Amino acid sequence: MNTNPAVDKGDLTDWLILRFKQLISEGALTPGYKLPSERELSLTFGVSRTSLRPVMKVLKMMGVISQRVGDGTYLSSDASSVLAEPMEFLFLLDETSSQELIETRLVVEPTLAAKAAERATSEQMLVLRQTIAEIEAAGNDQFRIIEADLLFHRTILQSSGNRLFGRLFQVIHRSLLNMMMLTSQLVDRDHTLVFHQAIFDSIQRRNAADAERHMRDHLIDARTLLLKAQETEAKERLRRSISQHPVKKQSAAGRRTKR
Repeated sequence: MNTNPAVDKGDLTDWLILRFKQLISEGALTPGYKLPSERELSLTFGVSRTSLRPVMKVLKMMGVISQRVGDGTYLSSDASSVLAEPMEFLFLLDETSSQELIETRLVVEPTLAAKAAERATSEQMLVLRQTIAEIEAAGNDQFRIIEADLLFHRTILQSSGNRLFGRLFQVIHRSLLNMMMLTSQLVDRDHTLVFHQAIFDSIQRRNAADAERHMRDHLIDARTLLLKAQETEAKERLRRSISQHPVKKQSAAGRRTKR
């Protein structure tokens, strides 16, 4: 049953999602709000429950709503869950390159490091200090170093005091991990530690200019390492291709026959 004659059946899903957006923007639906039952929602929107269900599935997949068994359906209270799924698809479909990622980081992260120097809380300072200690203790364990590295950068983004940039980490987390896995093969623990220590010391001293400069130096170094890693990878692919398809040498007798 679609009791709303103004809505074409083919556009019903889009129309319902638009209505949800409108209710959120008007403040009628707020983060953590428990939604009415499926029956009540279908009556409110003037559509059948069969038409409403696909919309609820889409909103759940997007992270806009969450369903609690035996309790009901709630509007998400965590904005990062709303961003993560659609943006993950964007990265996959758009084939965002590592070079584009590092360029974006160079634009964003030095400024956020400066903001972190001004705004980081004592708890965030403690986390940053712990990541430094973790890198020191990691030895040659690259996975442990990368895990601490990721936490270090995430904490700086969160310490900037800008929630939107804090959410950004949720979006680029996997791409960052892939990039670090690639570049970590070219450097040891001390190489990573030197840059992180300089950034941390600047933030601890509340020196925004130094924090910005050291973060930029760190990312420029990462860009150089990335290029080297990609060149090494390309050479290895070429070597494997040649070894799998060797050029056959023609015998002298064969060459004479062709003449």
